[in-house]
Amino acid sequence: MATEAKTSAEQYKVVGTSPIRHDGVDKVIGKATYGADINLPGMLYGKVLRSPHAHAVIKSIDLSKAEAHPDVLAIATAADLAVLGDELAELGEETYTALKYVRDKVMASDKALFRGHPIVGIAATSRHLAEELLSLVDVEYEVLPSVTNVEDAMKDNAPLLHQSMTTGGIDGDTASGTNISTHLELALGDVEKGLSEADRVFEREFKTTTVHQGYIEPQNGTAWWSPDGSLSVWCSSQGHFGTRDAIAKVLGLPESRVTINYMELGGGFGGKHGMYLEPIAAILSKKSGQPVKMWMTRTEVMEATGPTSGGTVKVEIGVTSEGKITAGRARIAFESGAYPGSSMGGAANNMFSPYDIENLRVDGYDVVDNKTKTGAYRAPGAPIGAFAVESLIDEIAADLGIDPIEFRVLNGAREGTRRLNGIVNPRVGMLEVAEAVKSHPHYTAPLEGENRGRGVAMGFWGNGAGPASATALVVSDGSVVLTIGTSDVGGSRVTAAQQLAEELGIPIEDVRPDVGSTDRIGYSSGAGGSGVTFKTGWAVYEAAQDVKRQLVERAAAIWETTPDQVEFTDGVVRHISDSELQTTLKELAPRLNSTGGPIVGRANLSASGPGGAHAADIVDVEVDPDTGKVQVLRATAFQDVGTAIHPGYVEGQIQGGMVQGIGWALNEEYYMSDDGQMMNSSLLDYRMPTVLDVPMIETVIVEVPHPGHPYGLRGVGEACLVPPLAAIANAVHNAIGIRMTELPMSPAAVSKAMTDKW
Repeated sequence: MATEAKTSAEQYKVVGTSPIRHDGVDKVIGKATYGADINLPGMLYGKVLRSPHAHAVIKSIDLSKAEAHPDVLAIATAADLAVLGDELAELGEETYTALKYVRDKVMASDKALFRGHPIVGIAATSRHLAEELLSLVDVEYEVLPSVTNVEDAMKDNAPLLHQSMTTGGIDGDTASGTNISTHLELALGDVEKGLSEADRVFEREFKTTTVHQGYIEPQNGTAWWSPDGSLSVWCSSQGHFGTRDAIAKVLGLPESRVTINYMELGGGFGGKHGMYLEPIAAILSKKSGQPVKMWMTRTEVMEATGPTSGGTVKVEIGVTSEGKITAGRARIAFESGAYPGSSMGGAANNMFSPYDIENLRVDGYDVVDNKTKTGAYRAPGAPIGAFAVESLIDEIAADLGIDPIEFRVLNGAREGTRRLNGIVNPRVGMLEVAEAVKSHPHYTAPLEGENRGRGVAMGFWGNGAGPASATALVVSDGSVVLTIGTSDVGGSRVTAAQQLAEELGIPIEDVRPDVGSTDRIGYSSGAGGSGVTFKTGWAVYEAAQDVKRQLVERAAAIWETTPDQVEFTDGVVRHISDSELQTTLKELAPRLNSTGGPIVGRANLSASGPGGAHAADIVDVEVDPDTGKVQVLRATAFQDVGTAIHPGYVEGQIQGGMVQGIGWALNEEYYMSDDGQMMNSSLLDYRMPTVLDVPMIETVIVEVPHPGHPYGLRGVGEACLVPPLAAIANAVHNAIGIRMTELPMSPAAVSKAMTDKW
């Protein structure tokens, strides 16, 4: 498996450079094909009738008018989905299972649980016609009271979304009649003892609201159900194998009968896992006998896909007068939307991880409410947890008169630190990142002017891994066709190609990378958890070893010797004892077919041991005392990336995380009416940052190689979104002396805070 990473003193030839991505030209000239670009013979178009209510019993669905209309070519309802249940359901108990949640998210069966919940799908010869024909469907609802935030959903008298849902916990006890689906408990050491040993205990409560990932491309799905019972799907997905498995489950098909054809991805940031339209399109295709294409409007995306959780976080931190943290405790409650499964685990596992704290406890509550089911958003949950912890850390450092970075260094995590989830750190870069912040000119640069402030914050993301597959086909011209199984969200094809080129000693231009459909490559887990370059790169590395082994064997056969007399070094196959006998892959490639056949390297593995990534931000802001508007003046982002495979894309990922953090901190939120309607479901009203809202963002790439990967890399795409929320909040506090504990820090919120104080 993995070998020890090369030291930073050694120079790579391809890894560490920033080549042009192989798919770049197609995207620039408009040749790249996205999910909604698919056009198939005889294709129909589908639209979805969605619930106008946030919470309602579906008493009846009358399809008679639609069924009688000649332009309605197919209709889909929840009755067309597979009946899913578990042992309790088979024993006759009325209960909701995880599989039913998956099924009912696609189309509601008995209750609409959020505004925009799919009820009926219709196919016609045009999208506009299908939309008009939805008016022929009559749905009778019994409207129920709704709840759209964590605090209200947890009240004793709150309207219940799932009558039979029980609260699960590690002790095995359950509670019924609740909107709390899970109680998570994590503990390390003795938190009560640690708090008693503290000279001071600081405590605050923080609140955030729902925000959306803001990807450019709406969700889409095109399905073609063949007469032989096989289903082909074209869609934009961060995990096409996971999407395949979920579609097969809700349609009652074997996974082998479903093929997901990979398409280019117009952004995701965690929001394009799972499925939305694909099963509906599949049913409409099956019933009509023709392919069916569907895609969402922007309002549908906002109301009915998977934004991140909003929630509350209460934090206590005990500290000695010298600044040593003795204990930390948190209570978090995150909304999961209509069905269980929020990002509270990401917050719980990562919020204290930048620090070496012996005594910790986090209690987390997963709470359902009448919004669309939440999804992943770049380091799911961790930015919210860091907002709370890093804000309180800043307050503690100021109260003790300790420089905020010095305080973090004093308590910094290091190799051997045990995290709250029980993992013992291998080599990590927290202290190196903190020292980079401390020594950066931005940290000590004068900040002149009234109502201006500077804030810092740290952040951590554990990174993920999982199954990954890769094949490398050597072509007769010496190039290599590389096929990987993970979706390309932010340039993973080129980083995979770089690692292959490095191992084979060939130019990056000689590698042609592609993402295979679910029928062309082995199972690969999705593009999430900052694990793609780690796990796919590892698979590519092993596939390259397979190619090298076969090249050595082929050269040995040609030279009439044994493989142990041949070696592959720096891209050259050479005879160990006869220096005259040597060749390169490019020279050997034309002879492969005539000397034993083609060479295909392959690797299928489940990568483990991803290295955690530490990040930090310095942010300068100016607060307008008249309007409360916060303007970010300067931002510098730091991150330990292990080894920067493609420094250009690493920089872009870090800058992108900062931009999204600015939006999350200052403007973005789901604004909900009392009856559960999202009032700002267009990009005109949902305020994401533009170029006018962000400064030039400087990045500092810190490289502390991860010992568990051939090239020492760590995931990049998520740790960068963890610290900005807190860094901006700390900067606002530094500017106006007010601790903002709720997000977003919008002009109205900041203005009110200043008015209340002044």
